[in-house]
Amino acid sequence: MGQGRLAENVRRAPSAQVAGVRQAPVLGRCEPVIPLLSLRAGQDGEGLTRYTARSIFRVSIMTEQRIGLVSLGCPKALVDSEQILSRLRAEGYAISPTYQEADLVIVNTCGFIDGAVEESLEAIGEALAENGKVIVTGCLGAKEDQIREIHPTALEITGPHAADEVLQHVHAHLPPAHDPFVSLVPPQGIRLTPPHYAYLKISEGCNHQCSFCIIPSLRGPLVSRPLGEVLQEAENLAAAGVRELLVISQDTGAYGQDIKYRTGFHGGRPVKTRLKALCMALGALGIWVRLHYVYPYLSIDDILPLMADGLILPYLDVPFQHASPRILKAMKRPASAENNLERIRAWRAVCPDLTLRSTFITGFPGATEAEFEELLEFIEEAQLDRVGCFAYSPVDGSAANALAAAVPDGIREERRRRLMDVQEDISAELLAAKIGREITVLVDEVDEEGTIARSSADAPEIDGLVFINDCFDAEPGDFLQVRVLDADEHDLYAEVLPEP
Repeated sequence: MGQGRLAENVRRAPSAQVAGVRQAPVLGRCEPVIPLLSLRAGQDGEGLTRYTARSIFRVSIMTEQRIGLVSLGCPKALVDSEQILSRLRAEGYAISPTYQEADLVIVNTCGFIDGAVEESLEAIGEALAENGKVIVTGCLGAKEDQIREIHPTALEITGPHAADEVLQHVHAHLPPAHDPFVSLVPPQGIRLTPPHYAYLKISEGCNHQCSFCIIPSLRGPLVSRPLGEVLQEAENLAAAGVRELLVISQDTGAYGQDIKYRTGFHGGRPVKTRLKALCMALGALGIWVRLHYVYPYLSIDDILPLMADGLILPYLDVPFQHASPRILKAMKRPASAENNLERIRAWRAVCPDLTLRSTFITGFPGATEAEFEELLEFIEEAQLDRVGCFAYSPVDGSAANALAAAVPDGIREERRRRLMDVQEDISAELLAAKIGREITVLVDEVDEEGTIARSSADAPEIDGLVFINDCFDAEPGDFLQVRVLDADEHDLYAEVLPEP
C-alpha cells in the first residue's frame, strides 16, 4: 500500500449482493489523533460487514516506536483491533499511517471463508514486502502452520481475541517508551468507526456447531464479557458523542448463558448478565441501540416489548441461513423454518415497525432444486426487510464439506442471483410503502449534493441510506425529522421537516 491513497468509498460489498445495501466511507476520530483511515467493506457469512482497515492513524505526538495495523474481517475483529490500538497508545506507541513509517506492522486476519483467507494471506505478504516486521493475529492466526507455509518470516502468530499475546510480542520486538505524565488514550479508547457510532462487543466465541461454520474452532466457546465492563464501555462511548451502539458477538442472544446469567454490578446496582437486562440499561443511555447476530431463541421474545416501547431500535439481525427442514438439520441450525415464520409473525404482532435483516446460503452440499424452492417460498412469505445471500464456500475445516456431493459452483451462484432477484422486489415494495411517512434519521455525512443519513431500519455499511438533497446544515451524528418522498430497491429519498 505504501504511501498510496488512504481513503476509499465503496458502493457495494464485493463478496455478496445484498438487497438494501449501500456502502459508505467510515472514518474514526480520537483526539489528539488525526484520522487517516481506509476501510474496504465486504460481508461475512452472517451478513455483517467485513472491514479492511489499512495504515490507520497519524498521531500528533511523536515517539520512536511506531506501529502499523491492517485490520481484516467482521466488526468483532474490528473491535479487537480497536482494543489493541487503545492499549498500544496507552503505552506510548504511535500509530503509523504508512508501512514505510512503521517500525512494526500488526495484521489482524480473517479466516471465515476461502476468500477471506486469501485476502488475509495477501495482506500478510504485502506487509512483509513493504515493511518486513510483521505480527499476525486474528482468526486465520489459529492456523499457524498454514500461514508459516506461505510466510515463514512473520515474527509472531496468534489466534483471535489475543490482545495480551499481541502486546507481549510487540514489547519483545519493539519495547515501549512510555511517558507516564501524558495521557494518550481517552476513556472510550481508539475507534476505527466514525465518531457517531460504535460497535459494542458483548461476548466472544460460540457454543453452536453449525456444520458450515468454523468460528467455534477459531474463536472458541461462548465467553460473555462482565456486564459491568460492557456498560462502562457503553457509557464512555455515549459520553464521547456516540449516538448509536451496535451490539455484536457471535451469538448475541446467548449473552450470559456460559456463566448461568449470574448477577453483575454496575453503578453499585446488581444487574443480571442477560440480554434483556443489558438492553434495558443500554436503552437508558438515550441513544440508538441496535442488535446484531441474534438467533431466534424464545428469550428474544422478551426483547420485543423494549423495541415497541422505543427503548432500543426495532431492528433484529437474525441469520436464518435456510428454510428447508432437511438442510437446516444438516446445517445444525437451532430452529426450523416453520417455527421461524411463527416467530416472525409473533414479533411483528408485538412490534409492527420491526425491521428484520437476515442472511442465507445457497448451494449447501446436497441441496436440491426443490429445497431451494422451499427457501424462495420462505423469502416470499417472511417479507424480510434486508437480506444478504452467499453462495456456499467450502472453507477448509468445515464439517459440511463431507456431508454430500458439492453443488456445482455455477448452480450455487445462479441460485444466489435468483434469491436476490426475489428479495430485491420485496425490498422495493416495502420501501415504497414508506413514501409519505415521517421518520427520524441519523446523519452519516454531508457531501456536495446534500445529507446522507440512515433510519432506524438501516445499520451502517450493510443496509440502505436516506438521501436528503440540498440539505447542508446538518453534521454527522445529528438526528433529523424527515418526510420520505421516494424510494428504490435499496434507499429512501426525503426532505427535512420544518421545525414546529
